[in-house]
Amino acid sequence: MNKLWYKNALIYSLDIATFKDSNHDGIGDIRGLKHRLNYLSGLGVDCIWLLPFYDSPNKDNGYDIKDYYKIDERLGDFGDFAELVDIAEEKGIRILVDMVANHSSDQHPWFQQARKDRNSRYRNFYIWADEKPKNHADFVMFGELQENTNWHFDEEAGAYYYHTFYPHQPDLNMANPEVQEEIKKVMHFWLKLGISGFRLDAVPHMVRKKGDQKFAGDPHEILRDFRDFVEGQKKDAVLLAEVDVEPERYKDFFGEEDQMNMLLNFYVDNYIFLALAREEANPLKKALQQLPQISRKEQYATFLRNHDELDLERLTAPEREEVYGVLAPDEHMRIFGRGIRRRLAPMLNNDRKRLELAFSLLFTLPGSPVLWYGQEIGMGEDLSLEGRESVRTLMQWSGRQNGGYSDAPLEKFVGKMISEGEFSYEKVNVDDQQMDPDSLLNWMRRAISFRKESPEFGWGEFEVIETNNPKVLAHCCRTKNGSAIAIHNFSQKEERAALELKDREGFMNMFGDKIYDPFNPQEESVLLMPYGYRWLCRRQT
Repeated sequence: MNKLWYKNALIYSLDIATFKDSNHDGIGDIRGLKHRLNYLSGLGVDCIWLLPFYDSPNKDNGYDIKDYYKIDERLGDFGDFAELVDIAEEKGIRILVDMVANHSSDQHPWFQQARKDRNSRYRNFYIWADEKPKNHADFVMFGELQENTNWHFDEEAGAYYYHTFYPHQPDLNMANPEVQEEIKKVMHFWLKLGISGFRLDAVPHMVRKKGDQKFAGDPHEILRDFRDFVEGQKKDAVLLAEVDVEPERYKDFFGEEDQMNMLLNFYVDNYIFLALAREEANPLKKALQQLPQISRKEQYATFLRNHDELDLERLTAPEREEVYGVLAPDEHMRIFGRGIRRRLAPMLNNDRKRLELAFSLLFTLPGSPVLWYGQEIGMGEDLSLEGRESVRTLMQWSGRQNGGYSDAPLEKFVGKMISEGEFSYEKVNVDDQQMDPDSLLNWMRRAISFRKESPEFGWGEFEVIETNNPKVLAHCCRTKNGSAIAIHNFSQKEERAALELKDREGFMNMFGDKIYDPFNPQEESVLLMPYGYRWLCRRQT
């Protein structure tokens, strides 16, 4: 058993409903995903992160859960899920499922009982107030969608309830031990079905004070309890957390190797895009220098885009405007006053060199890389769709009708297939790229293969290497078995950079945008092509 499997894993995030339809009803399903496991295995995927697939009114892409113990019947049943887990395991692929413990749907039976009866045990599963509190907008996430308040009046209950996100998602009272026990029961249920852990949604919101709820001691004790419980059920199960905070607070959620195993690294993600927008390495360099070193059992999860908006909240307002100006110049490309609702390829003008640069960063920055489905072929977005739905279009498998996603009539499709323009399924799809040795897909396979041969990027202590060129980022990751260096040129021009590297002997070229001359430790500087990248490695003999 490899309890630390996540330290060098490639994680692939997808929504079952938009991935592949197997029964011709226009909705992706578990069997459709099962039939595409060979594709994911061939890509080099070690772990699939499944977005919510539970019974839900689906007002928020499934993050409004009605029943944690039931699969959305449109997607399949437990027999299908058991088959998926078994076949994935045979192919060396683990499965993480989304666990939404911060809130439920207002259609959940707990909330329905709570609103009907003040004396119900479920009343205290949520957070109530008879009068709207003075600080009624203390943590509004989607102000324009919530009437700028965290409190919503429920006619049937005759009281206000607290919600961090949408009004139809009442927050669970995590200070209530009974709620904590219910969440552990849910985790136990899914772990027994063979999954390898959970991606925990909105973790900082789970442990902050809301209304008059009162934690008995340290709120983070909840996270320690979850970690202990999950590992007690399955020793190699992990908790991957959505924690969008400043890096000095990362320690609060890792704890002493007793809270979260992995944190999605939103802070570095913000500065990747500032660096790409400026075509300058310094923003990312400074972000990496702020990033805490982590212990052997902890890990960062590095990503470029995910299923939500590209949230630029960690940037200053002027920095955010810089990124908007380059990557989201039109107002309809932006969302919530802090984010971008575009996919990576369109943001980078479908420039192959810039895309390779971005993915090379993804695969070499400290941590384990996370891909959002379709990134490997350079899928685009559909800005005619509302909000975050723009980046959740249907997976493009082939150039034939309906993109190979489904044989159902278009009017039955659960989502939108991009059928026009530069990113249409006829121009961007898996089948065509499989056959093209120079395609982005085949480049990704090579890059992922080299990443797996460079475990230092996942395991090593990292260090930013000083250069004399603000356009070039260099960093090194070291373990007792070897070292790996990655060098990236953010400029559209050829650049040279001197590396302040004390121990220069023994490094060899491993991967790059071209075949560079062998690394010469006697030369002060290295050459990089426009948007170029080089990976160097040294193994202990």
